[in-house]
Amino acid sequence: MAPSIIFFGFLVLSFSFALASDPSPLQDFCVAGGDGNVLVNGLACKDPKSVQASDFSFSGLHMLGNTSNAVGSRVTAVNVAQIPGLNTLGISFARLDYAPSGINPPHTHPRASEILTVLEGSLEVGFVTSNPENRLITKVLQKGDVFVFPVNLVHFQKNVGTRNAVALAALSSQNPGVITIANAVFGSNPDIPSDILAKAFQLHKNVVNSLQSKF
Repeated sequence: MAPSIIFFGFLVLSFSFALASDPSPLQDFCVAGGDGNVLVNGLACKDPKSVQASDFSFSGLHMLGNTSNAVGSRVTAVNVAQIPGLNTLGISFARLDYAPSGINPPHTHPRASEILTVLEGSLEVGFVTSNPENRLITKVLQKGDVFVFPVNLVHFQKNVGTRNAVALAALSSQNPGVITIANAVFGSNPDIPSDILAKAFQLHKNVVNSLQSKF
């Protein structure tokens, strides 16, 4: 093989690796909340000289979440909205509380994978692979167990114990976002036309209308 061809192949491979990774930050931090016109990942940076320790901290994850709601769970998110110093760092955190039989309904995080560890109780967790397999991968976790939910796949948790359960989750985005399937499908604003949902879910339109009224 000619040396020029070998060199060209190496060059293409090098560019491929370079383009496949995220760029590293070019500053120590970019604390969200500045009033300038220069945006980094959608948020303006504060003047570094005005940054305080409070920009990098959050208090309250020791507090029990209020699970007295229809699904019996509460997510206490700690993302860039709560800690401005998370801006550009690509991580966030959450505490999850579950009443007995409480669920964190099927949902996705469009911008993040998630790693969850159980602090108290027993959780049934799972996610569904993409089309066409739509395979459910599920497991019952006990205290100290860890489970990973890949980015953008539909996943859920359910408290299968007789007492309250608590978990902590780390996510690979400063603002992972959440799309709760039932809310998005039956609670959109304005409504998705009921004839579309009736055909998609093979339901009578009256059932669809009833579901939409709940969300």
